[in-house]
Order: sequence, then structure tokens, then C-alpha cells
Amino acid sequence: MTYVRITRFTTDPANDQAMIEKRAVLVAAVRASYPGLIEARLGRLEDGSWVDHWYWNSAAEMEKALAAAPTIPEAGPAFALTANSTAESAEIVAVV
Repeated sequence: MTYVRITRFTTDPANDQAMIEKRAVLVAAVRASYPGLIEARLGRLEDGSWVDHWYWNSAAEMEKALAAAPTIPEAGPAFALTANSTAESAEIVAVV
């Protein structure tokens, strides 16, 4: 079953492009070390905040990557540009 990790956060608008670039480096690093990441989508909401969806093949693959996040060198620089972060995970139960 597919799972999604949804993270909402804000950035200083002056750091938007740097955040996007550092996030891309982080996604590549995660894909290289933790199989199961299907897709990562980033969206900007009307209020200027961000929502990031990472889709995983399984909960086990997602949880393994999440547990290792503090040790992934690319994570620190990416998250350093964010604030007010909240996250939740969900099992995808229907796709129409």
C-alpha cells in the first residue's frame, strides 16, 4: 500500500529558491540511499506557505528514511531554510 508524508512549512521569501534547490538535493540523496520513494511534490499555498508530499511504496520504507533523517547530510541545509514545520503520514486508500 502506498503511503504519503505531508509536511507543511514556511520560509523567508528571500530563501524560496535556495530551499527549492536544497530540497532537490535532499530528494536525490534520499532516493540514492532509501529505496521506495515514488515521487516528491512541492506546492506553494496561497498564503505563501509550502506543502511537500513524499509518496512511498510502503510504510516500512518511509519509516526507515524518516528514522535516518537526522543522519542524512543533505537534510540539515534543506530544513534550515524552513520554519513552522508540521508533518503527518497517511496511507493512500483510494485513487480515482
